[in-house]
Amino acid sequence: MTSNPSPATTPDRGASHGRLSFLKGHGTENDFVIVPDPENAIDLPPAAVAALCDRRAGIGGDGVLHVVRSAAHPEARHLADEAEWFMDYRNGDGSIAEMCGNGVRVFARYLQHAGHITAGDLAVATRGGVKKVHIDKEGLVTVSMGRAVLPEGEVTVSVDDRTWPALNVNMGNPHAVAFVADLAHAGRLLDAPPFAPASAYPQGVNVEFVADRGPRHVAMRVHERGSGETRSCGTGACAVAVATARRDGLDPTATGAPVTYEIDVLGGRLTITERPDGEIEMTGPAVIVAEGEIDADWFAAIETVNP
Repeated sequence: MTSNPSPATTPDRGASHGRLSFLKGHGTENDFVIVPDPENAIDLPPAAVAALCDRRAGIGGDGVLHVVRSAAHPEARHLADEAEWFMDYRNGDGSIAEMCGNGVRVFARYLQHAGHITAGDLAVATRGGVKKVHIDKEGLVTVSMGRAVLPEGEVTVSVDDRTWPALNVNMGNPHAVAFVADLAHAGRLLDAPPFAPASAYPQGVNVEFVADRGPRHVAMRVHERGSGETRSCGTGACAVAVATARRDGLDPTATGAPVTYEIDVLGGRLTITERPDGEIEMTGPAVIVAEGEIDADWFAAIETVNP
């Protein structure tokens, strides 16, 4: 999924003291607080995002989907002709993220839920570019995730006294994919697994541990930069499919044939297809589970404690 760990920077907007509507949704149990804000009127500093994502004192989520019209957001105005809506994604710690694959699916499901779109095709602007999305009649959502970049150089990741080679895959955000005999070898993943060399990921990295389950079928666990271990990671699943295809000698850009992998995550299953032109598609569920309003006094108190 995710992030550039720099803090969110938005202008001071007084709307943060009004009642804040929200929804809760998930994609393969990668869960999000959804904040509809078409005109970009709500201030969401890092402390507010972290408070919303707090699973004990807030609503709880791996991140926040801030729903803004592209024309209303300074980072997305140049994309407004291509995509009406901008996914201003924030990690659970409040840091800004370039892209979140599961988040895009849930973002599209919200737009359908709110009546902004119907089933079919749409475009969503993200910091990682414009993503094409298709919602089918059964409710599955397919996202065109673009092409992977595989930076050169050897990388390793470690847990306790074990170290594995990892493939460096960039899906608009950085990933280190390591194949292991048993997913339990990844440990508890409370902290970010150490990687080397440090210069490979100057702003940190999302780390995926992968184990085989059958032909073109693997399972993964992921530690997401800025969020910790999550139940699913869409960009991570894409990175895993890319890495597995190279390991298996099935690189579509070399064979000329598309390849599809089933990727089991802790929260379900994603289907990832890479085509001969390098384009990657991710298909999976997206669910809206609740909606309501955040208490204005509670939200205002966040700014009082964290000015």
